[in-house]
Amino acid sequence: METVGAYEAKTHLPKLLERVSKGERITISKHGVPIAVLQPYDARNSNDLKAVIEEMRQFRVGKRLEGLSIREMIEEGRR
Repeated sequence: METVGAYEAKTHLPKLLERVSKGERITISKHGVPIAVLQPYDARNSNDLKAVIEEMRQFRVGKRLEGLSIREMIEEGRR
């Protein structure tokens, strides 16, 4: 995986996107520190919003706070 600086990435973004569209992954760095990765889009990893909401609803089934209030949980988190 190639690394390019942020300025170079900004200046040559169309060329970098062309390379990424062909399957390449490119790391973008700022002052030598990696900050982002340009990689091809993978539709298999994108989540459908409705499916995510349904998963959250299913996760909640059968889970209870058992008498705890939001205030009690906040106070517990401050200790």
